Amino acid sequence: MPEQAVATAVQTTGASRPPAVLMQGIEKRFGAVHANRAVQLRVDSGTVHGIVGENGAGKSTLMSILYGFYEADAGEISIEGVPAKIRGSREAIALGIGMVHQHFMLVDTLSALDNVMLGAEPSWRLAAARAEVRAKLEALMRETGLQVQLDALVHELPVGERQRLEILKALFRGARILILDEPTAVLTPQETEQLFVTLRGLRQRGTTILLITHKLKEIMALCDAVTVMRAGQVVLDTKIADTSIDGLAEAMVGRRVNLGRSGAAAKPGAVLLGAQGLGVVDSLGVARLAEVSLQLRAGEIVGIAGVSGNGQSELLDVLSGLIAPSSGTLTLGGQSFTPQRWLNPRTARALRLAHVPEDRHRRAMVLPFGAWESAVLGHQQQPRYSRWFGWMRQRAMREDTALMMERYDVRPRNPALRSSKFSGGNQQKLVLAREAQFFATEPQVLLVGQPTRGVDIGAIEFIHGRLRAMRDAGGAVLVVSSELDEVLALADRVIVMNAGRISGELPIEQCSEAALGRLMGGAQ
Repeated sequence: MPEQAVATAVQTTGASRPPAVLMQGIEKRFGAVHANRAVQLRVDSGTVHGIVGENGAGKSTLMSILYGFYEADAGEISIEGVPAKIRGSREAIALGIGMVHQHFMLVDTLSALDNVMLGAEPSWRLAAARAEVRAKLEALMRETGLQVQLDALVHELPVGERQRLEILKALFRGARILILDEPTAVLTPQETEQLFVTLRGLRQRGTTILLITHKLKEIMALCDAVTVMRAGQVVLDTKIADTSIDGLAEAMVGRRVNLGRSGAAAKPGAVLLGAQGLGVVDSLGVARLAEVSLQLRAGEIVGIAGVSGNGQSELLDVLSGLIAPSSGTLTLGGQSFTPQRWLNPRTARALRLAHVPEDRHRRAMVLPFGAWESAVLGHQQQPRYSRWFGWMRQRAMREDTALMMERYDVRPRNPALRSSKFSGGNQQKLVLAREAQFFATEPQVLLVGQPTRGVDIGAIEFIHGRLRAMRDAGGAVLVVSSELDEVLALADRVIVMNAGRISGELPIEQCSEAALGRLMGGAQ
């Protein structure tokens, strides 16, 4: 039976059954924050249902209530027509609910098999338990197409395979309702398409999928229905056939949103950064960068396009001074650097180069720190913040953080709040504020990795506006993004990388998804 016919049959069957999930009048407060306000959510069985909204809209709180991380202050939940009290994740799992988090809940030093078995061992005899779990997983992989190397350690698995492992883990525990939180945030386009094939297959098997994502194209391509939340409330609940990307975006933020190109064409000026013949060889002798040369000019945004893992990360690390290359030269601020005496982050800051890393959690913030501490990382030795043998002037740090939060619309505006408590979009705005705030009055070089990964549509528009403002003030901005739409919306010139080399360079007027896609695949 063709896929469309199967999907139609499943949806028809699902419509005749009780809804897989029915949440009515859900209320949740965290102190003064009213996270969910009388939320109503109905999800039909055997469908893919999107949950969208800005960071802080309440969608993750709602799904955390469904999975038992939080207990609602008020309201009722029914699962497959049966009223349910979900006071913990164990109860949710027993009801057939599984959740795959944006940041995977896996033990890196255990094998994939042991990660699935952990906490669900069928026997106290380890060898027998492993054999039983292996047999069930192999059958499940054949049935679903979710292939995973069961004996590999998790840290050895590529990101896409780790995600498949998380889905397998949920299905192994009997999940009929699967919650996916930003599932494509760290996937390549190929891995994303592979995931979509998997999810469509699960839908055909009758699995109900709730998809939390900021990517409205994915909602339109994959979902049967969508619920939009804003300020803790449901503002739109509709079938996908009855809406559009523009309609969803407007519902999310309460106004029209422009994520396309805007403003006058760039007028590049002097070269602010030049790199020649950069090469990086890793500890295994594998070349990660080879003969990469580029220039960044004042008053332009240069986009780096390419499938993740083709040298973009290494390029950012080299240009920002985090690693030294094995070959090549760099010119910045009138100074030249060679592998024997390479740029370091402190010198980079002195030469007015700022860096927003790709991984904000591992490289841009210390999550247990207060926001005021994360907001001055790397700048804490400035005279305004440091005195008398390194004593920190916390009052100045907090005051400046409050100003950054105001200027960059970081919510909530609480410098004392722990960094981990902010949503992904607000964490990203705080990091961008830190890196841009100290360079706001003069031309600078700004390197940005994945500027809007895991960020909602309103924050995307804001961040794009800030990057354009830096360019228009005379700065040179380098943007590395796995999102072609983002590259096309921001860049004045696009460099494409493949296998650690530059496979092409085009002015934005000559760029299209097809042309960039060919270069990303290595075609000249």
